Amino acid sequence: MVDENYIIDRIEKLCEEKQLSRYRLAQKAGIAQSSLSTLLNRKSMPTIQTLEKICVGLDITLAQFFAGDNMTPDLTLEQKELLDTWNDMDEQERALVKAYIKGIIRT
Repeated sequence: MVDENYIIDRIEKLCEEKQLSRYRLAQKAGIAQSSLSTLLNRKSMPTIQTLEKICVGLDITLAQFFAGDNMTPDLTLEQKELLDTWNDMDEQERALVKAYIKGIIRT
């Protein structure tokens, strides 16, 4: 069982690592900033749907959220390498990679 503080602490740590403000996370996650603030001030716990949205905002999966630092669940070494590279990219680089991949797949 996960300690209730783990979820909030993990969100805060990931925001710090990704240099995301609470405001920017709320925008990327598509949730109200007031809801995120209430959650991060430990006044409520997120539903699974809200946590999934937060993970989208953090550019990680729910499995990665709970896997912890430097642990990528159920991936091959090649997949882990690609994911690490992806995580090191900025938004513009990611957009270019997505466009490239879509171009390859459609041909």
